[in-house]
Amino acid sequence: MYKCQTLAVATYLVLCACTGRQPQTHVLSIAAAADLNFALDEVSREFRKTQPDIELRIAYGSSGNFYAQIQNHAPFDVFLSADVQYPRKLAAAGLARPDSVFVYAVGRIVVWVPANSPLDPAAALRSSSLRHLAIANPQHAPYGRAAEAALRSMGLYDSVEGKLVLGENIAQTLQFVESGAADAGILALSLATAPPVRGQGRYWQVPLDQYPQMEQGGVILKDSADAGAFRAWLTSSGGRALLKRYGFSLPGE
Repeated sequence: MYKCQTLAVATYLVLCACTGRQPQTHVLSIAAAADLNFALDEVSREFRKTQPDIELRIAYGSSGNFYAQIQNHAPFDVFLSADVQYPRKLAAAGLARPDSVFVYAVGRIVVWVPANSPLDPAAALRSSSLRHLAIANPQHAPYGRAAEAALRSMGLYDSVEGKLVLGENIAQTLQFVESGAADAGILALSLATAPPVRGQGRYWQVPLDQYPQMEQGGVILKDSADAGAFRAWLTSSGGRALLKRYGFSLPGE
């Protein structure tokens, strides 16, 4: 009897010790603009090195759609938008703390064609060979609004309007060109330069004076130490350097 009790106590102590060595994992749910698709994969890995007990669970989509979902109380902790106006509106509506809004990057757009395309990306928008042009839906995607603004600014919107193929978000816009559903697309520079896409196509940067500046901003929806730690890391020198490698400009540049 004594031996059985001793064995039971020893087993309990071992289990307690093992449990004590394993950190408790906290899940941080993030709604992220689709132009962050590749960059946030690396952000997640680097952030986890500094905060091993915080797991980032990221959903990608159009900023406008996420804005609507969050207004209906979608259960996200952090929102990273391609347009800082969405986080500011959420804060003004009382759905987030006003002092938790932050700008993390400035986006840029490019004209992108597949590597085997005969089109020159710098001249594709004016080419008679262009049959379909993919852009994100301007109704709810900031990159779509930037693309439309650039086309109008360059005096090309009327000539390409009938050729437009609208993606649900900027990532789907890239997929349309990759699949051949469109001959060219106006994409986020961050997607065109991402490692999985780099080398798969050629791009031309649309001049910055042809569309409004794309300030990308975030907001903490559920205040917590984990959310604060993520925001602090993303806006740190390390986080900003990583975003810059993925084609984003930094605030103030």
